[in-house]
Amino acid sequence: MELIEVEVAYALPQRQVIAKVSVAAGTTVAEAIVLSGIRSMFPGIEEQPKVGIFSRKVSLDYRLQAGDRVEIYRPLLADPKEVRRRKAEEQKAEKLRTGARQELKKLRQH
Repeated sequence: MELIEVEVAYALPQRQVIAKVSVAAGTTVAEAIVLSGIRSMFPGIEEQPKVGIFSRKVSLDYRLQAGDRVEIYRPLLADPKEVRRRKAEEQKAEKLRTGARQELKKLRQH
């Protein structure tokens, strides 16, 4: 049986672990996660987490190749589109407030 070296990575804001694992050729991402023992270090990992190989999303049944790094992704706390939309609205409101203050200052000078 041919063994290959892979890594399994998971990170929280305060802690990151990259576990090096020797697995049989043809091992799936899901199997590598189990073999890495990373769930015992991070019991909060979802049962069916989103995963990727070097930032490229793959399925849990993806067959690993030597040198792959399995990345286990945490669920998003906020929708990135919603965050950008809210930020744009705040910037627009601030621009309007700044413009109104400048107009008021001009009126007071006359």
